[in-house]
Amino acid sequence: RTVHSLARLLTLYNVNVRYVSPKSLGMPEKITKLVEAKGISQKIYDNLEDAIAETDVLYMTRIQKERFDSEEEYKKCCGQPVLTPQLMTRAKRRMIVMHPLPRVFEISKEIDIDPRAA
Repeated sequence: RTVHSLARLLTLYNVNVRYVSPKSLGMPEKITKLVEAKGISQKIYDNLEDAIAETDVLYMTRIQKERFDSEEEYKKCCGQPVLTPQLMTRAKRRMIVMHPLPRVFEISKEIDIDPRAA
């Protein structure tokens, strides 16, 4: 997963890491322990609204259907989180939005014209 590799990479820099995901898709303990061992501050959020105001770089990924055991489990997580223009009003003016693609529904298409979309 791209977020696992990114978390490892970020241990080379003086950063604070915020994880936002449904509980069932949280960062594996193996990764959080590695990040902690490198002295990197980590916070876990279950919603983007609480994390976005203090975020400098927002790296979003799609929720991958193939990672779930059932359609029901997938549907419980679908649509969480979604980056919308309304939510972007709470973000820093210079925050950068990144995504490894393909995008499904986790970033509104209106964000494409926002200068913060990388």
